[in-house]
Amino acid sequence: MNDHHLIMGELTDYLTGQTRDDTHDERYLQKIARMLILEKRYDRSEIRSGLIVDVQADARTACVPVAFTIALSGRAAMLIHYGPGSLVTRHRPALALARLAAADQIPVVVVTNGEQADILDGLTGKVTGAGLAEIPSKEQLEKRLKNHVWATVSPERAKMEARIVMAYEVDDRCPCDSTICVKEIDG
Repeated sequence: MNDHHLIMGELTDYLTGQTRDDTHDERYLQKIARMLILEKRYDRSEIRSGLIVDVQADARTACVPVAFTIALSGRAAMLIHYGPGSLVTRHRPALALARLAAADQIPVVVVTNGEQADILDGLTGKVTGAGLAEIPSKEQLEKRLKNHVWATVSPERAKMEARIVMAYEVDDRCPCDSTICVKEIDG
């Protein structure tokens, strides 16, 4: 049994107040949610948890959850992708999700396992910081966005990114992961 799926009871979601299963993964997500509000100074209204990204690749579709997105001035400005284990293996699928989760490329991408974090430039994929403390605060993200040129993701690029998400997040997911819904397209 994978210990990150062990249900130890229930807990209250810090952002929504809803009851959730108490798992190791959920504890890390709650830790991140508290940090975003208490340390990084985001308003609850700027944080969206559990965004579902619809992904289509060839004859398959999947609904892939994203831990958190941060919206400033009505635009998705940061995506936080959570997963247990290695961070490096999550860089590419997180960047792909950041190109599918909104109409424009999300400029800041965070990959975290709850203990460590890598902060990536959404456009280039370059690591711009490491560690939970380096996740941009609201003030830092606002400064970064002042000179940001928003880039729309082309349909061709979105198609390629969807294949990456399908390979990493759907085909290579833990067999007991029930957070991703997959459907075959008839035709």
